[in-house]
Amino acid sequence: MTRYPRVILKKDKEASLKRFHPWLFSGAIERTIGSCVPGDIVEIYSISHDYLATGHFQDGSIAVKLFTFQQQEIDYSFWKEKIVKAYRLRTALGLTSSSSTTAYRLVFTEGDDLPGLIIDWYNGVAVIQTHSLGMHLIKIDLVNILKEIYGEMLKAVYDKSAETTLLSIPPAKEGNSHGRSNRIQDGYLFGLAQKGLITETGHTFSVDWEKGQKTGFFLDQRSNRMFAQFYAKDRKVLNAFSYSGAFSVYALKGGATRVHSVDSSRQAIEWTKENLALNQIGSELYESSVADVKRFLVQTTGTFDMIILDPPAFAKHHNITHNALQAYIHINSEAIRKMNPGGILMTFSCSQAISREMFRSAIQSAALETGRKIRILHHLSQGPDHPVSIYHPEGEYLKGLILEVE
Repeated sequence: MTRYPRVILKKDKEASLKRFHPWLFSGAIERTIGSCVPGDIVEIYSISHDYLATGHFQDGSIAVKLFTFQQQEIDYSFWKEKIVKAYRLRTALGLTSSSSTTAYRLVFTEGDDLPGLIIDWYNGVAVIQTHSLGMHLIKIDLVNILKEIYGEMLKAVYDKSAETTLLSIPPAKEGNSHGRSNRIQDGYLFGLAQKGLITETGHTFSVDWEKGQKTGFFLDQRSNRMFAQFYAKDRKVLNAFSYSGAFSVYALKGGATRVHSVDSSRQAIEWTKENLALNQIGSELYESSVADVKRFLVQTTGTFDMIILDPPAFAKHHNITHNALQAYIHINSEAIRKMNPGGILMTFSCSQAISREMFRSAIQSAALETGRKIRILHHLSQGPDHPVSIYHPEGEYLKGLILEVE
């Protein structure tokens, strides 16, 4: 078996690994044996040299992202077995053969024992997004594995890792003999398909994985959009932070009397209009505004029977959670003030650094500011194609509430 560089832990620092947590923090490391370069596969040992786990070495506070706790050869077959297992779960969820839903998350980082890797499936196009250099360096293996799994169904593979894999590629890894690091660039690894159409629970959406946020579409909200469709009947709806208008489509298909979509991105509003048209929704039923949502909520004189708040992550790091919580309190209090009696507020946080308890407390503070009586109808999370390892609770990044505002 290949001998991998070794990371030796300080005394009594192996407890989290024995609980199968997939992150090893730099402060737990005593020393390394062999050259440990970001992107390398390394084995983790206790101070008494007992094997603990294997993962990808990287710079930063998370020094190793662990993908197995069994000592074994890490080769093409290893990665294939992991991805096939992820595919089988999506098959069990009814996603891989559904005609009414043709887009889903195939691989969700730690939830699929592949920390640092996301693969989204868009009706024949796989979009890969790596969050570790180690995963980025096996991208050709990933393409070949996807070809084996999907066969002729796979039309293209797009790598969208430039913003998420921040490290430069070490020259030795790329065969660069001139001593220069190459920045990661987005691009096609196989085929070519600049944008495409998907179906989600019978609705049609255009997805632009090249220019869109994340991998192009927020697949994690699928089941929550179905709640929006259910509650929107006969209501005037505000879809704030609308992005490409998926919630707007669901609300109107559910019988909303009118939907107002607001986003700060002009491109997002154009995508919203395109998706509404794709679903044969008449222009008299909606309006769209390019505006800062926080300012819009303060300045608008209109009121709504239902408001959907799905903002971007306000806290990407734990050291700014206070500011993020204040932002959640502000936008939710303003939204509550714009609600008609008996209205429905769907509110979300996708900040991993904000716990479910912290988010609920922020919403409670927002309610107290307004003095209105509010009841929780549902607790929401990401869909089942974004599974959460019981050993990695941080994977439950999406928190949501459906509230009735009296």
